[in-house]
Amino acid sequence: MASNGVMSQEELQIQQQMNFMQQQAHPNGGTFGSNGVAAPAAVGSMMGNFGKRENEYDGPSARRMRREPEPEPSNGIPRTIAKHQHLLEPTDAEGARLHAYYTLSIDELFRLPPTPSDAEFISQQNKLNPGSNFTLQTIPKPYIAALNASRFAEIALGALVHGEASLGMELCNAVVHCLRDSVGNSGAPGEETEMSPSGVKPEVMFTVAKTYFLLGIFRAYRGDSTRYYKYRRITMQYLSKMEDSQDTASLLSSISYQDAWAYMIHNGDERLAPNVDESIAPVAPSSRKTFANNTEAKFDVKTDAKSIAGNPLNKTWIQGPPPVYLNNEAPLNARSLDALACAVRTCCDQANKTFADIAQESGSGDVIPLDTINSATTVAVMSHEDELCSRNVVLSAYTLMQQHENSSQSTRSHDGQQLVISAMDAFLENGDGEGNGGLSESQISGLLSVCHVAIENPFLLYHAGPTYHMVSNAVVLLCHLLNGLHATRGTPNFGAAESKMFDDVLDTSTAVRKLLLIHREKLPVKLRCHFIPRPSFSASPEEPFIDLGETLLCTCRGCQGFVLMACSPCVAAERARDARHRLAEEEALERQQQEQEGIDLGEIDRELDIMGEEFNVDDDELLNMISSVITN
Repeated sequence: MASNGVMSQEELQIQQQMNFMQQQAHPNGGTFGSNGVAAPAAVGSMMGNFGKRENEYDGPSARRMRREPEPEPSNGIPRTIAKHQHLLEPTDAEGARLHAYYTLSIDELFRLPPTPSDAEFISQQNKLNPGSNFTLQTIPKPYIAALNASRFAEIALGALVHGEASLGMELCNAVVHCLRDSVGNSGAPGEETEMSPSGVKPEVMFTVAKTYFLLGIFRAYRGDSTRYYKYRRITMQYLSKMEDSQDTASLLSSISYQDAWAYMIHNGDERLAPNVDESIAPVAPSSRKTFANNTEAKFDVKTDAKSIAGNPLNKTWIQGPPPVYLNNEAPLNARSLDALACAVRTCCDQANKTFADIAQESGSGDVIPLDTINSATTVAVMSHEDELCSRNVVLSAYTLMQQHENSSQSTRSHDGQQLVISAMDAFLENGDGEGNGGLSESQISGLLSVCHVAIENPFLLYHAGPTYHMVSNAVVLLCHLLNGLHATRGTPNFGAAESKMFDDVLDTSTAVRKLLLIHREKLPVKLRCHFIPRPSFSASPEEPFIDLGETLLCTCRGCQGFVLMACSPCVAAERARDARHRLAEEEALERQQQEQEGIDLGEIDRELDIMGEEFNVDDDELLNMISSVITN
């Protein structure tokens, strides 16, 4: 300690670590925590093996020592928390690196409110509640547990984005343990405390809600849709208890964009999504009966957080009129994101209608439910076409993004949102190009812009939501363009300008195709978009340069339409049916390859499966605890 009696920074950090260990050893008193993850400085080459150590986390197990199960610490601290607590320290380089991956990918688009450090949280609470007089030594344990849960969730997603799956799963388990502390009863047996699940304090309620959503995204990336929907439901339960704010609007717009992805994957059919009603009760509707303003009355939707979370239409995914977009008090970035989510849902409904017409014309017998065509979103769009049609909504999203750029004090770029807007704008434009795959010059420019942004920022493929699918479909449209240009070779229509365009588009599409292939292989089979075939440089002008007939189609009808746009109805219907069979074949082939790799390369996949099964027990205990509280 310094001579003047004030602790130095180093001594303060040591004291905080000691407080943490003491609190975990004595759960009814004391404190623990960290000052959060420091905002990363410029991170050099993010695509290399920066910060990796040999034999750590994500290498094939044949090339590293086999990890033996680690014993549970005798002091009662969960192993995953004790092992990785150092990553939450502001001076920890590994923690800053993982948080940078999260910031450059998922949060690049969502821009959720950052988790405050312990000192910042204490300062905020003491200003809001002058009588509280919190200090690092007296702040209640559930508050710090909630903050640490959020921090662990962010770096868990960062680890997953960087391909460190086993580390991400351990951090995800640490999130679960922290959440149990943050919502659990910390008083005497049978005593109802202020931090029990039925009475979570408003000070940390948003942090807890945000953490459950991030935990759900982690599960979604791992292909666990059931737990994703359970965590989403819990998030909405907490939002239904919160007053409207900038933070809740940001979180709801993020949920809306993630919901648009789920809407795509299930082709807008709620019957195909997991039903979690028996596990987690649906959110009770809001008690508000009247509209707050003319906008709500006009679009027949309530735009406050409680009403959005409790709207029965939003039980599986947010649908109908975009509530955050229509809320003039919401942050500009959040309104723009919700507008894009609405446009995605509308396009999915239109794709369902197109394939229903194809099925009827071809006599294929495929049945597409009518409620996936005339959905709540489509009904709202048809009732307010001038304001909510996809084209106008995307233009409004662009305007809102520009306003946010001009008004924001942040130096963060909007590359991710610009990518999504450029893709949607190109998809929705009616092409008038002749000999260019039916694409206009503005469409080609937009598609190339999408691909260039993806090349410069590969982590944007890890946006939660449908961004990855948009980039895949942009490449498919460029393949149509290449086929159109290739067909004119040797004719007067193929001059120097066309030759240069062909080379530029080929270089760009080849680069992005490789990025998509790498990303695709990291995803569960059911979440993968198209496998795009390679070009054939020996093809004659009468043959396709890229045979899109060999494309392994995404299961989403909206994505299939980009590949099948030049096919007859009969061929399109047949190809759509084949996509389902080929998906099953790909899943079987992947399982076979994993079994072979388990013999030749080690047991990395088996280890992850075993680890996942162990951690699932902790997840289910948390879910059961929350479920019983909600039910009671």
